[in-house]
Amino acid sequence: MNSPMIQLLVLAGIAVFLILRLKNALGTREGFEKTPELDAKPKKPSGPAFEVIEGGPDLDITDHAPEGSETAVALADMKRVEPCFGVSDFLGGARGAYEMIVMGYEHGNLDEIKPFLSEEIYESFVDGVAAREDQGLAVESHFIGIREMELDSASMNNSTNEADLTIRFVAEMTSVVKDKDGNVIEGSPTEVKRQKDTWVFSRVMGSDDPNWLLVSTDG
Repeated sequence: MNSPMIQLLVLAGIAVFLILRLKNALGTREGFEKTPELDAKPKKPSGPAFEVIEGGPDLDITDHAPEGSETAVALADMKRVEPCFGVSDFLGGARGAYEMIVMGYEHGNLDEIKPFLSEEIYESFVDGVAAREDQGLAVESHFIGIREMELDSASMNNSTNEADLTIRFVAEMTSVVKDKDGNVIEGSPTEVKRQKDTWVFSRVMGSDDPNWLLVSTDG
């Protein structure tokens, strides 16, 4: 046997030996083998744990009244009777109601604001508008905006569930009063006046009627 043939057989033998060694070391795969599953158990965080404290102060109340005050207690009683009641939501509605009621009175559009007025307040508005008309006076006004608004106090009758919320408003507007000939007798169309009002809104908590009624307008 010549030398090249011998070398070829030696190399073939070495190759077979290496293949057998690799097969024993790595094993064989048959079909589709599953990949190792991840550990489903959550690992504990390495950082400090934060404890959730339940039963803390109601921020919807303490944002508007000192904790433990009579106002805060009354607001909590309102929420107890009507859990969906929100102080911040009420104040947002009161802001819009203030502009609507003020401008309704200024322009004599009392039918539009009647659902939001107590009977006593409505009658006083009717008298005020009638007095202007009897004198031939007309009011032209423009509402600029509310500059300040805050919850002054709150109270609730636990036997009747009637709640009262007192709100202080500081608004800016222009107002002109003209006589029947169109002459300006009061105010200015360019002079901005600051109007301060303290209003009381009332409602029976838990009732089907969602409207709060204006029951007092102490300017």
